[in-house]
Amino acid sequence: MTQKQNTTSAMTSLEKRSIAGLSTIFALRMLGLFMILPVFSLTADQYSGATPILIGIAIGAYGLTQALLQIPFGMLSDRIGRKRVITIGLLLFAAGSIVAAMADSIYMVIAGRLLQGSGAIAAAIMALTADLTRDEHRTKAMASIGISIGLSFSVALAAGAALEHWVGLSGIFWSTAVLSLVGIAILHLWVPTPTRLISHRDIEPVPKQFLKVLRNPDIMRMVFSIMILHCLLTISFFALPIALLEHAGLPKDQHALAYLPILVLAFVAMVPFIIIAEKYRQMKPIFLGAIATLAIAELGWSQLSYSVSGMLFCLWLFFTAFNILEASLPSLMSKLSPLANKGTAMGIYSTAQFIGAFIGGASGGLIFSKLGMSGVFIAGAVLATIWLIVVLPMKQPKHLSTRIIHLQNVSSSNANDIAQQLNDIPGVIETVIVIEEFVAYVKFSPDDVDNEALDAFIAQAS
Repeated sequence: MTQKQNTTSAMTSLEKRSIAGLSTIFALRMLGLFMILPVFSLTADQYSGATPILIGIAIGAYGLTQALLQIPFGMLSDRIGRKRVITIGLLLFAAGSIVAAMADSIYMVIAGRLLQGSGAIAAAIMALTADLTRDEHRTKAMASIGISIGLSFSVALAAGAALEHWVGLSGIFWSTAVLSLVGIAILHLWVPTPTRLISHRDIEPVPKQFLKVLRNPDIMRMVFSIMILHCLLTISFFALPIALLEHAGLPKDQHALAYLPILVLAFVAMVPFIIIAEKYRQMKPIFLGAIATLAIAELGWSQLSYSVSGMLFCLWLFFTAFNILEASLPSLMSKLSPLANKGTAMGIYSTAQFIGAFIGGASGGLIFSKLGMSGVFIAGAVLATIWLIVVLPMKQPKHLSTRIIHLQNVSSSNANDIAQQLNDIPGVIETVIVIEEFVAYVKFSPDDVDNEALDAFIAQAS
């Protein structure tokens, strides 16, 4: 019976279509947010009132509204529908892009970036993805979205530098407005509409669980990690374009040509480390090594700012480490989060990511105005070192997987018995029964689980 289930549970064309469409929408939106990173600090002096501090705030402003509205927008999608919330979010993003495109003062750009960030649709997109895909394909679906984010970031850096040369900053903002409208078209013309909305315990936050998650030191190390990672990203890209232009002597119109091969090489270099971390169970040393590499890259930038080759080598180090961490952090969160709190933990994690982006942009401008460009990079190195010290006590995470089992006959009277039966199977670490969803969330060790006993239970339950 298990073999039959495996052969008939291949991803359907509808699921593939849903994942492709939602991954594209996510990628278009991230592309719009990140395209100004490689050029804004170089050209923002065209706006009246521009100062280093305000330029930094403009770079990271989107993170503030993203952080504040990410969880509320996700919850709103449960009430009024995923597509409606995503459409509103993309319209807000387009409106913010138009405000920034028409701005003649730095304050208007900041207002536009805040409005861009207010279209906080990440949680709603994740929930819609879960609505439109079966539970056994949820991991693949989320991985596809993660890959689209990584690729869009790489494309954004090269495309942003090229677009600024052709159409200027305002042209970049107009382009992001168009991209958001394309996203709306894809949402309504390509992505199917779910027949019903479901609350996904492993995807969506539960307000009552926030305090419990905040008290979990393992989870909070990962929350701190994603916050610092995106803080380092925005703080670095305040100073890096300036260093490449003014110190290393790399003409602005050649930045795109410099970024693209470095990003490709960094992506290629990341792959073996991710394989070592996951396949050979070396997650902790790879994780710590990547953080140390970020610190080395930041120190290198502070000391080698007059060398194009030195700066680009450090850029390769930075993005190799950044890609490793960006890929491994969600996996670590999944392994470390208790099943009952996983959605809430991921909500806090996403919020911290955007808070880090805001702090990095704002602090980058402040440090630059007080300590200069090398001061920004040294601050980045110090921040990475503090991060390394904070996560050093973390335990080597166990290699765990999660499975969602549909239950035909579950009620409050037998839920505990069902959970106990699953927990008694060798290799099962944790079980959470959600009666209203008629499912059991099971976390287990793939190396130790009794697959025959688990398959037998699934066959009996269904």
